[in-house]
Amino acid sequence: MKILSTLFLAHLLCASAFGLHGVSTSSATKKMGFARSRSESPMVQAVDVQGRPLTQLKETASSSAEKAPRGGGIAGSIDIGLLVYFGLWYLGNYWYNITNKLALNAAGGKTGFPMTISSLQLGIGCLYGIFLWLAPDARKAPTVTLDDIKKMLPVSLCFMGAHAASVFAMGMGAVSFAQIVKAAEPAFAAVLSQFVYGKKVSKAKWLCLPIVIGGVILASVKELDFAWSALISACIANMFAAVRGNENKKLMETPGLKDRIGSIGNQFALTSILGFLLSIPLIIIKEGNRFGEFVQIAKTTPAVWQNLVASALYFYGYNELATMTLKKTGAVTQSVANTAKRVIVIVGVALVLGESLSPIKLTGCSIGIGGVFLYSIIDNIVKPK
Repeated sequence: MKILSTLFLAHLLCASAFGLHGVSTSSATKKMGFARSRSESPMVQAVDVQGRPLTQLKETASSSAEKAPRGGGIAGSIDIGLLVYFGLWYLGNYWYNITNKLALNAAGGKTGFPMTISSLQLGIGCLYGIFLWLAPDARKAPTVTLDDIKKMLPVSLCFMGAHAASVFAMGMGAVSFAQIVKAAEPAFAAVLSQFVYGKKVSKAKWLCLPIVIGGVILASVKELDFAWSALISACIANMFAAVRGNENKKLMETPGLKDRIGSIGNQFALTSILGFLLSIPLIIIKEGNRFGEFVQIAKTTPAVWQNLVASALYFYGYNELATMTLKKTGAVTQSVANTAKRVIVIVGVALVLGESLSPIKLTGCSIGIGGVFLYSIIDNIVKPK
């Protein structure tokens, strides 16, 4: 018994010496008469070769780590993590446009199934979002109410409309042409903000819009794959996108909604699910009587379902990455990023798919996208009164 008591006492002394304060140890030391203050230093401290306490080194290292720049910055100037986000966003957008066009062509091209493909792209994205909620330790599910869902319907409807119209435009004409027309979205946003939502747009921004519109018109003059349906549907996509932007701002002002949604990923997942459900009536009206034909084509032509699944995952991924990336940057950086993205997509996709890149088209594209960039930053250059 005396030997056991001696061993137990030696164990307590060793634990105390190296700062291992367990609950049972503290209570036992008090009972044995060895209670001491929590702030008291251990009797024996581990030291390095220079005689400095390791606890001091640990505190110094922790302090340095807290002061170090986040995101893998080199000398505090380059955020590697943000650059990776940008790269994946651009890459996802680029491959989405290619696989989307390949799926449309494989399903019949201009006489194919653009509405069915656009809806199924949203549906596949929904499955991925739901999987992230169900998978352990992947993403916490939102706790939104039925009232929150009702308030999200306008944004989801506009999201679905913009996506469906964009896919239709790329099915009817060249991807590069559709992207050039979609670059004119600020013109639609300015009109809606000023005359529908009552948000004043500066004179400097209004003066930038003729540059944007002129560039789009110039790019359309010699377009070999021009189609009025592509032009009109791309403009409809711009309208939906502009309304969505304004409605989303109103939605995010709902008290407590951000906390109930939980994250950017959850917000996009909810929008995609609601958008997919709202797209089902559109499929039934537009292509419902031909759905059996689409299923048969998909069974006999692997390029349809392979590019459909790939484009859906690229679309979901790049949209989520774009939102996360733009949340981490300022207004000017966002403008530069969006401008660079359009140039990369227009030129890159045109080269891969063999679309026309005539000098007039490239000139109009440069003027239009340059006007969009100027529109985005003009209020920082010319301060509105």
